[in-house]
Amino acid sequence: MPPELLFLSNPRQLAFIALRDVHKGAYVDIALDRVLQKVNLPDHDRRLVTELVYGCVRRQRTLDVLIDQLGKKKSHQQPKDLRTILHLGLYQLRYQERIPNSASVNTTVQLAKENGFPGLTGFVNGLLRQYIRMAEEHGVWDFPQCPNPVERLGIVHSFPDWIIQVWVEQLGFAQTEQLCQWMNKTPTIDLRVNPLRTSREEVHTALQSVGVLSKPFPLLPQALRLIGSTGSIQNLPGFSEGWWTVQDSSAQLVGYLLDPQSGEVVIDACAAPGGKTTHIAELMGDEGKIWACDRTPSRLRKLEENAQRLKLQSIQICTGDSRNLPQFRNCADRVLLDAPCSGLGTMHRHADARWRQTPETVQELSILQKELLSHVSTFVKPGGLLVYATCTLHPAENEGVISSFLTEHPNWEIEHPSIDSPAREYSTPQGWIKVWPHQQDMDGFFMVRLKKS
Repeated sequence: MPPELLFLSNPRQLAFIALRDVHKGAYVDIALDRVLQKVNLPDHDRRLVTELVYGCVRRQRTLDVLIDQLGKKKSHQQPKDLRTILHLGLYQLRYQERIPNSASVNTTVQLAKENGFPGLTGFVNGLLRQYIRMAEEHGVWDFPQCPNPVERLGIVHSFPDWIIQVWVEQLGFAQTEQLCQWMNKTPTIDLRVNPLRTSREEVHTALQSVGVLSKPFPLLPQALRLIGSTGSIQNLPGFSEGWWTVQDSSAQLVGYLLDPQSGEVVIDACAAPGGKTTHIAELMGDEGKIWACDRTPSRLRKLEENAQRLKLQSIQICTGDSRNLPQFRNCADRVLLDAPCSGLGTMHRHADARWRQTPETVQELSILQKELLSHVSTFVKPGGLLVYATCTLHPAENEGVISSFLTEHPNWEIEHPSIDSPAREYSTPQGWIKVWPHQQDMDGFFMVRLKKS
C-alpha cells in the first residue's frame, strides 16, 4: 500500500481530517463522507471514524472546558489543529470504554507527531495522563465547581446555555438532563415499511436472514427499528425493491396525523427530500394526486428517486417557493407544511446543529414559518385540513407560530387526531403533538392538525 494511503487508512487520522474541516465550517456529515470516500475501510474502522467524528462534535464544549482546566494554554493560545487532536484523545478516554487508555494516549500522541506538532507530544501525553489520574481519583469529572445550574448542564452535556434554558423552562432541570443524555446517544435507524409492496413481518424476516435484528415500533404499524450494526443501508434486503425507506418513527406520525384518503388532492408544501411525501402516497394507496413542492431542484430530484424506488405513481413535482404558488389556491383537500426549522429535536443525528443555531436564527425561522403557514393555508379547500410540523422543540417555532396563526385566522381551529389514528396516543389536551425524545424514544417533533371552517 502506498505510504499516503497507509497514512489515510488510520481511522484516527481520517477522523482528524474530517474534524479539521468541520472546525473550518464544513457540515459534519459532508466532512465525514469526504474522508470515508478516500479509502476502502473495513466496516469496524468506518464505524470508529464515524463515532469519533460525531462524538467529538457533540461533546465539543465539554472537551474544550476539560482542555482549558487541564492545560496551561487557553483555547486562544493553542493551535486549532492541536486542540482537535486533544479532542480526539479526551473523547476516547472519557466516552469510549472499549478503547484502552494506553491506546487512546499513544494514538493521540502519534497524531500530534504526524500532523505538525512533534515538539508538543510531551504536552499532549501529559495532559491526557493528567485526565486519567483525575478520573481515577474523582470518577467521571462532572464540573462541580460550576455553581450556575444551566451552565453546568451545558458544560457536562455539551450544549449552549440558551438551548438548556429553553428546555428547562418547559421541562425543569431533572427532565432536561434526561433529554440531554438522550440527545448525546448514537442515533437509531427506523424503517418505514411500504405496505403496497410487502409487510412488516416479511421485512423483519428478510433482515434476520442476513443477520440484522429489528423490532416493531409500538403503535406505528409501518415502523421497524433496526438493532445493532447494519452495514450499508442500501445493501439491506428490500431496498432496491422498494419494500421500505428510512424514516424516524416520529416523522411517520406526521403522515398519520394528516390521515390522507384515497382519491384526494394533497399538497406537501416543503416536500424534499420526500420521506413524508412518499408516506402520504402509501397511506392513500397511491390513489389520488400529491403535489410535492420545494424550491430546491436538486432536493426534488432526490424525492423523485425515492418515489421511483418505492414504485409510487401519484406524486407530481412542483418547483417553487410555497409562499408564491397562487395556482394552488383552494384546491387541496389536505396540506402538509413540514416547515424549515432549527432542528433542535434531531441534534443526536445532526451533531453540529447545536453549535450552528442561535436565538437569532430561531427568531428568523419563526418569521419564515409564520409566512409559510399563512400562505399555504390558502391552498386548502373550505372544510379541508392542514398539518403543521417541525423537528424542533423550541416554543417560538411551534406553539408560538400556531398561536399567532389562529389569532390572525379566525376561520381555522385545532382538530384532534381521529380516535383510531396512531397519532391519537401522542396527542396533548391542547390538541397538538409534542414528541419529547427522552419520553417517547424517538426524534423530537411538534405537529398539529388544523381545520378550515
